[in-house]
Amino acid sequence: MMTGLGTCLRLPGAGTDAMEAAALIIQAQIDAGLLESAVLNARRGTATFERAFGKATTADAIFLLASITKPMTATAVMALSDRGELKTSDHVVKFIPEFADGERRNITIEHLLTHTSGLPDQLPENKALRQGHAPLAEFVQRAIRTPLLFTPGTKYHYQSMGILLAAEIVERITQKALREFLAMEVFAPLGMTRSALGLGGFKLADTVRCQTEHAVPEAGGGAPGTQDWDSNSDYWRNIGSPWGGAHSTASDVARFLNSFLYPEGKALREQTARLMIQDHTPGLEARRGLGFALGPEGFGKTCSAKSFGHGGSTGTLAWADPETDTTCVILTSLPMSVSGSILLHPVSDVVAAG
Repeated sequence: MMTGLGTCLRLPGAGTDAMEAAALIIQAQIDAGLLESAVLNARRGTATFERAFGKATTADAIFLLASITKPMTATAVMALSDRGELKTSDHVVKFIPEFADGERRNITIEHLLTHTSGLPDQLPENKALRQGHAPLAEFVQRAIRTPLLFTPGTKYHYQSMGILLAAEIVERITQKALREFLAMEVFAPLGMTRSALGLGGFKLADTVRCQTEHAVPEAGGGAPGTQDWDSNSDYWRNIGSPWGGAHSTASDVARFLNSFLYPEGKALREQTARLMIQDHTPGLEARRGLGFALGPEGFGKTCSAKSFGHGGSTGTLAWADPETDTTCVILTSLPMSVSGSILLHPVSDVVAAG
């Protein structure tokens, strides 16, 4: 049905009052003029709630996902594991021979996917590369050479560059661009028809604008002269960074989560999907699956330890909890540095409590 707040689809079941309460949190920020656009897609059992807010006039609005891209890239890696073309215990140097200096030769694919390789999150020269419209290949070459922060496997340190090198392995094995491999081997089998790494066949004008005036400096931060490389630029939206460059809708992201809650062998074998949402970093600073963050921290306060998902700096958060059969996808235009505390986590808390 249609409401003054946008599109709302509800199926009979428990939790609709909680979903309405979650929606009110989002609508309050629209009314206050702080938030421009958002879509909420939440499900508990057979009850599904979906609503668009503000300038997102339809629930099919396409957002820049930012780091929700990471588990999608990890899924591409694990699809090759299913085919026997790699093992997570393989050393990166097996596929990237030039990645052999010092302790680099000890880094495994699992280290890349669990943020334990010692690589940095972003390159020291990240801003300069974006200002110069560097191709993704330049980021790869810099990541191969950048100094490690610690001995591989000894610490957890969030690292986009590890995901970048995992994507490079996919491209070297398949001889296809990651965006093509994801489109054919992940998005299509899962029915994610409005998803792409980079813009794919979508137009920039057909996607939701990021509120870059609230963004961190490395994403432009609304500073003068950044419009040609910030998160709304043709350059950044098209580059298809494997750590943050996917575009999608809330319902497509929900389909992605459900493929791990209820694996059917469409993109990954059932045992592989389940492996990705198990804890691979026991004893370290954070609980990580393969590409996924693991709860309960970072999702709803009442989420179980079995919950999994990921957030994104552009103002996105997606998680699922097998214990309660709940999924929650919140896509907003307001960067996480602002929306995290006032939108993403409060909404998650309400949805998780049900």
